[in-house]
Amino acid sequence: DASIGEDCNIGDHCFIESCVRIGDRVTIKNGVSVWEGVTIEDEVFVGPNAAFTNDLLPISRVQKLPFQKTLIKKGACIGANATIVCGATIGRYALIGAGAVVKDDVPDYGIVVGVPAKLMGWACRCGVTLPKPEKNVLACPECKAEYKLAQNVLKPADKA
Repeated sequence: DASIGEDCNIGDHCFIESCVRIGDRVTIKNGVSVWEGVTIEDEVFVGPNAAFTNDLLPISRVQKLPFQKTLIKKGACIGANATIVCGATIGRYALIGAGAVVKDDVPDYGIVVGVPAKLMGWACRCGVTLPKPEKNVLACPECKAEYKLAQNVLKPADKA
């Protein structure tokens, strides 16, 4: 009962459990297990050996259903060996640093790193780290897209 979208790239030694939803154009690198309760939207990148969980209190031989839900939104990028603890939502185009342990929601375009993961900055939808805001406006040095920052929420300037 798993669903895998079109034009996906799933590497060696990956496991996709039942009831998982994977969108279109998703890349899942080698050694990743995607457990029941995880939904991955379109155009997401999951780095090698990233880990997902689906149970906050795993006890051998005690199965608790339904499993906790985890949502990875469109365009997010999860670095190698990062751990996504169940119940978290990773926002659109967010970047998760390699080895980070994410236990809380990550905002759209947020960059998080560390153990536990903490918000360290903002990313453009093209993947480039955005410079510090000037008057709550951030401009991508690469693609020139502009974003507005208000109350720790980043939105494209044309949608703000």
